[in-house]
Amino acid sequence: MSDNDTSDIRTRDIRTRDIQTQDSQTRDIQTHYRTCNICEAMCGLEIHHRGEQIIAIKPDKEDPLSRGHICPKAVALQDYYYDKDRVRTPLRRTDTGWQAISWQRALEEIGARMRGIQDVHGRGAVATYAGNPNAHNAGAMIFLARLRKALGSYNHYSSASADQLPHHVAYKHMFGHGSLIAVPDIDRTQYMLIIGGNPVISNGSMMTAPGIPRRLKAIQQRGGKVVVIDPRRTETADRADEHLFIKPNTDALLLLALNHVLFAENLIALRHLQPVLSGLAAVREAVQPYSPERVAPLTGIDAADIRRIAREMAAAEAAVCYSRLGASTQLFGGLCQWLTVVFNIVSGNMDRAGGAMFTTPAFDLVGITSARGKPNTFGSRRSRVRQLPYNNNEFPVATLADEILTEGEGRIRGLIAIAGNPVISAPNGARLAQAFEALDFMVAVDIYINETSRHADIILPAASGLQISQYDIAFHINAVRNTAKYAAPLFAKQGEQKYDWEIIKLLNQAINGVGDDASTPESVIDQALRHGPYAAQGMSLDLLKAHPHGLDLGPLKPNLISRLQTPDGRLALAPSLYLQDLARLERTFFAASPAAAQFPYSLISRRVARSHNSWTHNSPRLIKGKNQCTMLLNPGDAEQLQLSSGQLAEVASATGKIVIEVQVSDEMMPGVVSIPHGWGHNMENTRLSVAATRPGVNINDLTSEMAVDELTGNAVFSGIPVAIRAA
Repeated sequence: MSDNDTSDIRTRDIRTRDIQTQDSQTRDIQTHYRTCNICEAMCGLEIHHRGEQIIAIKPDKEDPLSRGHICPKAVALQDYYYDKDRVRTPLRRTDTGWQAISWQRALEEIGARMRGIQDVHGRGAVATYAGNPNAHNAGAMIFLARLRKALGSYNHYSSASADQLPHHVAYKHMFGHGSLIAVPDIDRTQYMLIIGGNPVISNGSMMTAPGIPRRLKAIQQRGGKVVVIDPRRTETADRADEHLFIKPNTDALLLLALNHVLFAENLIALRHLQPVLSGLAAVREAVQPYSPERVAPLTGIDAADIRRIAREMAAAEAAVCYSRLGASTQLFGGLCQWLTVVFNIVSGNMDRAGGAMFTTPAFDLVGITSARGKPNTFGSRRSRVRQLPYNNNEFPVATLADEILTEGEGRIRGLIAIAGNPVISAPNGARLAQAFEALDFMVAVDIYINETSRHADIILPAASGLQISQYDIAFHINAVRNTAKYAAPLFAKQGEQKYDWEIIKLLNQAINGVGDDASTPESVIDQALRHGPYAAQGMSLDLLKAHPHGLDLGPLKPNLISRLQTPDGRLALAPSLYLQDLARLERTFFAASPAAAQFPYSLISRRVARSHNSWTHNSPRLIKGKNQCTMLLNPGDAEQLQLSSGQLAEVASATGKIVIEVQVSDEMMPGVVSIPHGWGHNMENTRLSVAATRPGVNINDLTSEMAVDELTGNAVFSGIPVAIRAA
């Protein structure tokens, strides 16, 4: 045998071993299906992994809701799982830094301190704050409600009053339940009017609809039309048939005028809702003064365009009006959401295919927490300092700092913050940080030491997204199609980490002495599924486990009449609090003096595709590339201010100042600037090494906790008066 023959044999042996190794590695790769739990879209994921090594995160093409759509955030789930900055053991704050302690010691101290506060100052002296991730975590949702009840305190707060409270207040007063939510039936509509929303980026906040570009294009392909009204030509507006600029804070005037046209031109079509509807005459009278001609100079939209849009909405075979964040987080957010619902009803587009419809969720939260036969208690309790209304067992977050810093009986002295960073996300974060430092004792349940949790005395480590089971209680309610899906944890907890629901149960035991009832998220979910709307079809947790892609339960169906939960069983078109709030609107726009020139520009927020709240900024793949935290500025304004792209500008409000990079863009309405939310990381005493490379600025250093929608208490983040100059 020649040397060449021997070499060939060796080469073949090496290749054979390589192929065998590759085959073995391929056989070891497993596939896991779950739902992304970062934003409201509920995108289905297909995760390929070998043990605890993630090979790839891909879209699940068989998911009945997302149908193969994901965004960059989903791929970043692995970054949070592997993140070295994660909190992995209970930590206690000391004068020399953070000290690792045992769970037993942590819980003993928490129990003693919180009970001591309540013994001396009353039950209300301990408060809770729940951040956005809780809405994506069934265990946290279920067991946090139990902890709050056992605490015996009314002082509870959450991120809901920073962006969506006006929706819930409208649904509570009109339909009887704050979670009986009208969802645009986007897949069957012929005309979609979008006011203050950017669903191409959000995938439909308060409208769970992954793959919005595809869904909008389908409207146009079937001969329909998409109209966007926004102070910015957003990514959604770029895909629409028409975009109209509107001056910030004037959306309620526009909606009043749109409804005015329907009444004035006899375009009302109540359809099947007429027998259960009350208040039509009161609405007719309320909108009568707001003709398009009267509101046009204030909104910046021509009267002829307002009339045309109202007529198009009424004439369409199926139409829906969707107003979201920009319409909610303003001075008249409550009126905006009420008038949006009214517009959908009186144009004949409520509770019918292609209009605004209601889900029939397998986990029927509305049915479980039924309000039938119960009086509407909204506003029956008011916050101690500023008298803001209590809703859904919470006070508005805009007054949390007041309740901590203001002396007197009922002052908050202890706080449990769960999966939230309000120092970044709530108005005037600097004052809120000051308030947290003034607490007698604070506990944070979090995966990071961030701008909020760094003020805690003890931080408890929670498992991350890929380590928890997944069933979206909240967002199946908001979905544009009835679906149900469950996934077990992909990876086990590590070290001292515990599930959020386990931590909440331990806190309940330590503080309130509430014994462990052995219930789990799975046991509660299974019971709800077995007794829910699909019980006759054998719905259960086991059934969902047997269908890892999820179950398609069909399109939305008319069901509002049977689901109404108002005290009298009727649809209340004209609740008195909205009619009364029109006097405030009149004073603001038609009686008030012109605003001072000290702050001549209006600031609005915006969302970017590779960012979702502050905690996502510790993902390298999401913050890489060009700076995402810039101020968008109209070219004419830039010329007047002598600013150009790449320069730094100082932006000042009555609350504070920031310095930010300028990005000149004709997508902005003249006189309006836009800055993304969720940035501005203060790296002092935090452990966010990736975010430190791109901290950005915090838009809420410019917003005031005193600026709220007086009707609902929701914080105001849109239309903030600011001044701008070169830094």
